[in-house]
Amino acid sequence: MDIRGKRILILGGSGLVGMAIAREILAHRPDALVISALTQREAESGVEELRAEGVGEGAELVAEWGDIFVPDAFKDRRRTEILADPEARSTLLDNLYGGVGAEAVECSALGALLLRHRPAIVVDCINTATVFAYQNVFSSVARLREKAREGTVDLDAVETHLATLYLPQLIHHVRVAMDGMRRAGTEMYLKIGTAGTGGMGLNIPFTHSEDRPSRMLLAKSSVAGAHTLLLFLMARTPGGPAVKEIKPTAAISWKRIGAGEVLRGGRPIRRIDATESVEVRTAFDASAGSSWKDTGETLHGVFLDAGENGFFSPPEFEALTALGLMEFITPEEIAQDAVREIRGYPTGHDVVAALDASTSGPTYRAGVLRQSAMSRMEALEAESGTCCVAFEMLGPPRLSKLLFEAAILSRLAGNDLGIAATLDAGDTASAARRLIEEDSDLRVRILSIGLPILLPEGDRLLRGADVKVSPDADGTSDPDRLAERGWVDLRPANWEKWRRRAEEIVHRVATTPGTDAGSRMDLEPWHTTKSIRPGALAAWVFRYEDGGERIRR
Repeated sequence: MDIRGKRILILGGSGLVGMAIAREILAHRPDALVISALTQREAESGVEELRAEGVGEGAELVAEWGDIFVPDAFKDRRRTEILADPEARSTLLDNLYGGVGAEAVECSALGALLLRHRPAIVVDCINTATVFAYQNVFSSVARLREKAREGTVDLDAVETHLATLYLPQLIHHVRVAMDGMRRAGTEMYLKIGTAGTGGMGLNIPFTHSEDRPSRMLLAKSSVAGAHTLLLFLMARTPGGPAVKEIKPTAAISWKRIGAGEVLRGGRPIRRIDATESVEVRTAFDASAGSSWKDTGETLHGVFLDAGENGFFSPPEFEALTALGLMEFITPEEIAQDAVREIRGYPTGHDVVAALDASTSGPTYRAGVLRQSAMSRMEALEAESGTCCVAFEMLGPPRLSKLLFEAAILSRLAGNDLGIAATLDAGDTASAARRLIEEDSDLRVRILSIGLPILLPEGDRLLRGADVKVSPDADGTSDPDRLAERGWVDLRPANWEKWRRRAEEIVHRVATTPGTDAGSRMDLEPWHTTKSIRPGALAAWVFRYEDGGERIRR
């Protein structure tokens, strides 16, 4: 992809890697570059640094800030503050555990950012796995269990814990990102990910406790792995952006070297001295505070600024990057890989492409055996005199609904798709009702697997003991939506929909080049015989109407 003239958004753009990528991108003359960071100070200082360096002459530089993982209304509030506010926390949970649609994208800080700038390219340098995993679900569980033992569990405690769970946050984030980028017209999404351990294994000595590795570090790696697989699925989704991920597996350094005040989390470390010795057995009691004092000074020294990873002393840096330990990679090398991938030059470092290349897909042998399996099952149906349309173990209920409706259509149209394309919707509804009333086996098979049958008049239905799609389970009382999701619908409007489907399929087959014209089209035997095969028709609906087509084989 050509970067020149494009609008580009860098999430986490003021960080160590984000700034390196910004410099590399600006050399290719984009129209605009949006630097997004957590705070206004970080975003604006990143933009000012780029301007001061004189890179990207002619490109518009824009600063954006806020927490992209929360609703847009809360993007400038600390997460702890949001969780302490019952109303804000409730809104956060409604967004997190509710459905993802147009409103969810607009309400999200990330979605609003995407819709505001409509970037052609998004480069995501945020360490998403760290953001989620360091909320520390283990501590949250411990607090919740303690409250349960005390009998003081309340809504605040439960909601705070629910807001800490990693996977719901990650799933919501990925879905909002995908829907937001689709609406924004984004052409490429490049993620700078993490392995969680800097490329080391479970023996990593650099961890958050004496456990090797700590639970928090394993949580970080787990979230990072889940994120990668969701990106893998995103890359296989029609209508979305091209998706790539570069996953550095070494320590990333460095931003600058200096001497002076040492900062931790942006704040100076206080110099603390002991005032007296204390017995070990009382050293950690509440009274132990009198055994030390603040000197009124801050800690100074020579340091290496590793960006988001903080300040390292010379010996710390030496140990971390030693041969055989974490070693390190520079942000400029990551930036070069990132820009090469954006421009379409393979680096061998895109893990999404690596997964594509190493996963097992459909095979020729399975395709041949598929026909044998279907032929044998059809023979057994003929021998036993049964017609097994659906058992509702594959799911969703919509599939079973489509299969049974197609089976009914086949009976009424003499198994001829051409006849189905000419049926009158009202007459078909009446005939379908008679078939359901007269064929008890068909009726029982539908009701037994949990599918109601909506009768032609639309205000009455037949139901069994179990209902897969009901107003309570679906969250809606709209009969049209419920019928679409999992009711066998005998209303004339639904049979008109099936007539149009049949008409479209017949027209498409008639106007599509056949096998004599080569292998351009996906042709199956039922296309030429115009027979009504419920499984094939349901597959057609899923593939073409619902946009569920597989794009990678």
